[in-house]
Amino acid sequence: MTGADPRDWFRFARDRVSGTEAVRAAFHSHAYDPHFHDQVLVGVTERGLQQFRCRRQLVRSTPGRVILMEPGETHDGEAGASSGFVYAMLYFDPVWLRDAAAQHAGVSDGASAFGFPATLVDDPGLARAILAAWRQVAAPGSRMAREAALDRVVALLWRRRGENRIASIHAPRLARQARAMMDDAFGTDLGLQMMADQLGTDRFHLTRSFKAAYGLAPHAYLVQRRLSHARRMLAGGAMPAAVAAAAGFADQSHLGRWFRRAYGMTPAAYRRLCTNLPDSAPA
Repeated sequence: MTGADPRDWFRFARDRVSGTEAVRAAFHSHAYDPHFHDQVLVGVTERGLQQFRCRRQLVRSTPGRVILMEPGETHDGEAGASSGFVYAMLYFDPVWLRDAAAQHAGVSDGASAFGFPATLVDDPGLARAILAAWRQVAAPGSRMAREAALDRVVALLWRRRGENRIASIHAPRLARQARAMMDDAFGTDLGLQMMADQLGTDRFHLTRSFKAAYGLAPHAYLVQRRLSHARRMLAGGAMPAAVAAAAGFADQSHLGRWFRRAYGMTPAAYRRLCTNLPDSAPA
């Protein structure tokens, strides 16, 4: 990453069958801006002090503690001490996780509202399972071994399931309408004043209401929604220039700047790691 501490490193891998992504990284001075993911995040702090803001509180994770986040939960991230931290994280496709958990439990729809009562838990068995699954995704051996490692994490997560917090948020009607508008039109040049006019309010009240409900200003949410769409397109093999246009970014460099800030890699690198396709189309 541009301007990163030379002690920092970042490793990424992806299981194409389940869509599970695996990250292991070390950070000292780097800090993530507030953002969210469309995936279910399950991770463990390996070394140092890892801290982030989520659910309107500062969370401080020490070695061996497990981090659990639902899709759409706004959070940031940074080192809690100058010695930095190392962590491993799995990013589960929520549909795959729901189906896998339901199969594990032998139910048809019992995992449809998969959520976590707490963001930070002490569960040594789950921590070991996350690290074992990371190793299988990052350095895959047999398909059966990789599936077994992921299934072990799913089984342990099933025991910790709870109400989906994001689905149960009772946001004001104005904030919900603004979010729906951005979800539908993220690829267009959507303006804050335009949204406010359509919703019958002023842009200052709209911004305050939205940020109070979702923890992000409307523009920050719009960028995150565009990044989520770009990430899906890139994982499917689309070229970065086409992705930038479809997702609502001004150009490929604009997409690249935001993508690096959010995910620690370039769009081309993410596409290549997900697909093994070359960075440019053949002549």
